[in-house]
Amino acid sequence: MEWHTQLRGYYAVVDRDDPALAAALLDHARVVQLRIKSASLDTLAGVAAWLGPLSRERGSLFVINDHIELALACGADAVHLGQDDGSVAEARQAADARGQSLLVGVSTHTPAQVAAAVAAGADYLGFGPVFATGTKANPDPVVGLAGLAEAVRFAAPVPVVAIGGITALTAAQVARAGAHAACVIAAVNRAASPRAAAAAIAGVF
Repeated sequence: MEWHTQLRGYYAVVDRDDPALAAALLDHARVVQLRIKSASLDTLAGVAAWLGPLSRERGSLFVINDHIELALACGADAVHLGQDDGSVAEARQAADARGQSLLVGVSTHTPAQVAAAVAAGADYLGFGPVFATGTKANPDPVVGLAGLAEAVRFAAPVPVVAIGGITALTAAQVARAGAHAACVIAAVNRAASPRAAAAAIAGVF
C-alpha cells in the first residue's frame, strides 16, 4: 500500500509506554505517531524499539514526533516536525546522508504556515487545533472547520491531517471539511475503551 493511501482515516498517537494501548489503537489506525512530550530520548528510543516492529506488523506507517535522528535510527517511516523542531530541508539532508528515505510531516496552524510547509516540500501537514484542546499547555488559536477546509484547499494535493480537540462526535465534520485523516489523542487514549473509540473515529472516513 502506498503511503499516501495509508494516510487516511484515524491517525493514532502513542503518548505513553503502553504496548496494550498501542495494540488497541493499531486495530484501527493506518498511521501511528510516537509522541511522549515529557520523555527522555532514551525512553523514546525504548518505546520505538517495540512500537516500530508492532506498527510494521500491523501494516501501519510509523512516525516519530520531533526527533529526526531518532526517526532515522529506528527506521521510522516518517518524522513529524513542529514549527520549532527543525526544517523539512534538515530532515531530508539527514536522511540523504544516511542513504535512507524519510517522509516529513509538518504541524501548521495558519494559512501562511501551510503555504510555507508546502513550498518546503512537506509530504503531509497537520493542521489545527480545529477545536479547543487540552493536550497542549499553550495551544495555538482554534482554527475551526472553516479554517480546516481552507487549509485543505491551500495545501492540495498535499494531504492534511486535522488535529486538536477532535472526538467521535466531530470526526465526521472533519472528514467533510476535506481532511485526509484525524489525529485524535485525548478522546481515544483516555477513553474507557480506546479500541472502541478508535473504531468510531476510523469509521467516519
